[in-house]
Order: sequence, then structure tokens, then C-alpha cells
Amino acid sequence: MEISKGVDGMKNASVGIIGLGYVGLPLALRAAEKGYKVYGFDLDRKKIEIIRSGKSPFKEEFIEERKEFLSKVNASNNPSALKKADIVIVCVPTPVDEKFYPILDPLLSATEIIIKNRQPGQLIIIESTINPGICEDVIAKKFSEAGLREGKDYYLAHCPERIDPGNKKWNVTNIPRVLGAMSKKGLAMAQKFYESIIDAPIKPMGSIKEAEACKVVENSFRDINIAFVNELAKSFDKMGIDAKNVIEGAATKPFAFMAHYPGRGVGGHCIPVDPYYLIERAKESGFDHKLLRTAREINNSMPIYTVEIMQDLLNGIGLAMKGTNIGVMGLSYKANIDDLRESPSIKIIEELEKKEAGIVRFDPYIQSMSDVPDLKTFLKKCDAIILVTNHKEFLEIDPEAFKKNKIRAIVDGMNCLDGKKLKKLGIQYHGIGRK
Repeated sequence: MEISKGVDGMKNASVGIIGLGYVGLPLALRAAEKGYKVYGFDLDRKKIEIIRSGKSPFKEEFIEERKEFLSKVNASNNPSALKKADIVIVCVPTPVDEKFYPILDPLLSATEIIIKNRQPGQLIIIESTINPGICEDVIAKKFSEAGLREGKDYYLAHCPERIDPGNKKWNVTNIPRVLGAMSKKGLAMAQKFYESIIDAPIKPMGSIKEAEACKVVENSFRDINIAFVNELAKSFDKMGIDAKNVIEGAATKPFAFMAHYPGRGVGGHCIPVDPYYLIERAKESGFDHKLLRTAREINNSMPIYTVEIMQDLLNGIGLAMKGTNIGVMGLSYKANIDDLRESPSIKIIEELEKKEAGIVRFDPYIQSMSDVPDLKTFLKKCDAIILVTNHKEFLEIDPEAFKKNKIRAIVDGMNCLDGKKLKKLGIQYHGIGRK
């Protein structure tokens, strides 16, 4: 395959995408928007049917704005369609197990599918988040075992995904990317492709391993900083200091400070997961990432800490946790989307169940897991509330509505409610690091 002519230098190339989720589907739409013939593969038949009907299988504004291109994504659960693709991009999940060790099964399965349905000279790009060394030590090894040589029979590159679901400013069209490959030709081909679909700089790295390391470093950086402010929140709770106000004060310094804010724990498929890739990979090389491990422990503790705050509030007004109807307001890991991956709400609910609380779940974006049909009913059924997700619908609630519905205590897991007004109304209020 020689990608060299046509629209943006690549008109004759076709693109296959394995995994049509939060990463793969926006990428498929962008490629179709730029004139590529796109073949999408996913094991989920229901998802394929939804895409074929011209709808998105999940809520995402970027996709809604490009619904016209859904019909141009030849979506299928038959991998043989990938034989028609000059470029195959892997966008499958790479989770961790109960011991936080990376699970590579989806990636290995995708690799086997590519090998069985390949065409000569195919460019393979891994967008899934992986730890350093996976492309060379695992994926390329699979190809080698099949008698295929990188740089001759196929080309292997890695461009770690950078997707922020629900972000109206940054999306697959304008977020800068980093790129690494096993050969110079593979790097040049991959760079030409990404430059044809992304309106942002593409930075070639010195090796494919460096590209792999970039993503885990980005999210480990965030995890460490969030852990720092979460630990401050616990400390400042003891000292009667408002952590949010302190952080906003520190942020007035115009250099050498980046504001992060405490909360009920972190979620999504990146921050709670990616640091473990680096921790485990470094362990294999004889290094112990103590700072990363500590950050993970702190952030993993926050859902439990959030429930402990509720316990204290209830104790203060003479209510037992057992039997009290506690509303879990929001289930998704971030505002205004329906993404439940690694959401702190899961652990919060588990803790409430252990304490035998009555639990009322509600998320306007995840109706299938809500216990009530709407916000009005939710408020009526709750004695106390833990706000987990700062959906816009929740931010618009008049504090008087909480009082009217006899809500006696609120734990603000995102520090987004007006605590002063709620207290004036006689409601017990506590944020994360702020009373």
C-alpha cells in the first residue's frame, strides 16, 4: 500500500476501526467527514444496529453534530470487512483486573482479528491506552508468530487516544496528538493520515515506546495532583479550612501552580486506570512507583470518605444510616454524559449498601439505572442526598426545593452547590474539604 495521492494526500486509502465506543466512533465519523471510506467493527450487535439506524449508541454532542456521517460508517460485527481497509485503527478498551493489572485480552483479540483479515502493507495504528513496550513486545510478537514482518508485510504505529467526552471545546478534530511507530515509513504514513483528519499539531516521538509512555504520564500527572488536593481536603476538614477557597487563592499566582479540585473520587477510563499500567510495567523492570501507588490509594479512598461524611451529618441530627433514604444524585463519572466507566457512584452505592441505607438512584442521562423517573420524584423520596455528578440539571435546582422536600442533609461530592444558602435553610451541608 502506498498512501500518497488524493484528498490531503490520502484519497485512495480506506480506514477500518475496531471498537466503536467513545474513542472509535468519533474517529470513524471524522474520517468519514474527511472523505475516507470507513469500515467499523464492534462485537456489540446492538451497538451496530443503533449506528446503522443513524443514531448514536451513547450521548455525545460531537456525534450528534455529525449524525449525517453515521450512514457513511460501514458498521458491522463481521471482521472480514477489515480486509478492505488500508489503515486499521484499534480503539478497544484496556481495563485492569481486581488487582489493578492491565487486561490485554481485548487488544490481543483485535490483533488476531487483524492478522486473520489483513491485506499486504496494511498500516496498523493502536489508539488504545497501553503501557510502554506493548506494541513491540506483545502486538508485533503476535504478527511475527504469524510469519509477518513489520516494515514489509505491515506497519505498526501508536497514537494514544485523547478524548474528553462531553467537552465542547476539545474533541478529535482539534486536540494535538503524539505518534510513534516501529519504522520510519510507518511513522510517515501514520503522520500523513492524522494530519489529514486533525486540525492540530501531530508530534512524532523518537520511538513507539515513547508514544506509549506519553498517555500514562499525562493521566498519572492528573491523578497525582487530584490525590494531593483530596488529601488536603481531608486535612483541612480537620482544621476547619475551606479547601476550595484555598486552592482558588493559590491559583492567583500566575506561574508554577495548576489548580486541581477535591471531590468524591475520580472516574472514567483514563485517570483511575492508566497509572496502574506504569506501576505494573515499572515493577517488571525492577522499579517501584511509590508516589503513583499512594496517589491511587488516596483517590480510591474518596468514595468511602464521602459516605463517612454523610454518616457524620446524620449522626449530628440523630439519624441512623440504616434505613435512612439516601439519594445518590448522579451516576455517571462526569457531568452531562451517560458514561458510567469507573464512576465513584459505584463504590458510593456499595458503601451505602454495607451500611444498610435506603438507596435512591437518579441520573437523567442513565435512566436505565435510575430508581425514579424524574428529579421531582427523586427529591420527594430522599431524606438525605449525596451529589455525585454535577449535571446541569442538578446545578439549576433552587435550594428551596431541597427544603420543601424535607431533605435534611446533603454531601456535595463536587463542591458545586451553594452551601451557605442550604445551611441558612436549616439543611446540614458538607462538601469535600469544605463545610
